[in-house]
Amino acid sequence: MLNHYETVFITTPVLSEAQVKEAVEKFKAVITKNGGNIEHEEDWGLRKLAYPIQKKTTGFYHLIQFNAPGEVVDQLEVQYRRDEKVIRFLTFRLDKYAYEYAAKRRNNKKEVKEEK
Repeated sequence: MLNHYETVFITTPVLSEAQVKEAVEKFKAVITKNGGNIEHEEDWGLRKLAYPIQKKTTGFYHLIQFNAPGEVVDQLEVQYRRDEKVIRFLTFRLDKYAYEYAAKRRNNKKEVKEEK
């Protein structure tokens, strides 16, 4: 059975855009190779951290929503821990209400972009 998940990770601010995209593609590949499919992703860009992490005050944020079996999360988090570029990550399973809210939020963002 596939569960709905959402993962957010922060990469170090010293990376170039190409290096950030390379890291994102690597994590997306881990999801898809292990039987998951990616529903949505957002690049939140360079943001200020709430508190310093490893003496850094900013980082590149990225969000990925996906469907996958539970074992994929373990493999994904191992890859996060092994990658020196990632300074923080959080992965959680969405219940049906959170999943519906995330879908509604995505649709609202699309409508706002289309109006512009």
